[in-house]
Amino acid sequence: MASKFGRGFVTNLMLIGRHLCLPPEQAFYGLADHLDELVLPAQFRGTEVEELLTLLRKRILWHQAGTVDREELPEVKRLYARLCVAVDRALGIDDPSIGTFD
Repeated sequence: MASKFGRGFVTNLMLIGRHLCLPPEQAFYGLADHLDELVLPAQFRGTEVEELLTLLRKRILWHQAGTVDREELPEVKRLYARLCVAVDRALGIDDPSIGTFD
């Protein structure tokens, strides 16, 4: 069956990243849909990746779109960046970085 909002891990992280690039008043609308079929690979269970994904998931699901978007978006972006770096570290990249122009 075809997925409506994406299925997988990296695929859904990419879709979440697209939302986070939008202005705050638009970023949260539909964002949680990409969590429905987000699958954590077995190799990341019990790791920092799972811990950060859980925190990100909670932040997104608990947020009420349209309220305090501007205040919440920076924290969600920081968690997302930390998750991406943790994935790189878990995949064997010794010195991952989001760079200075995040």
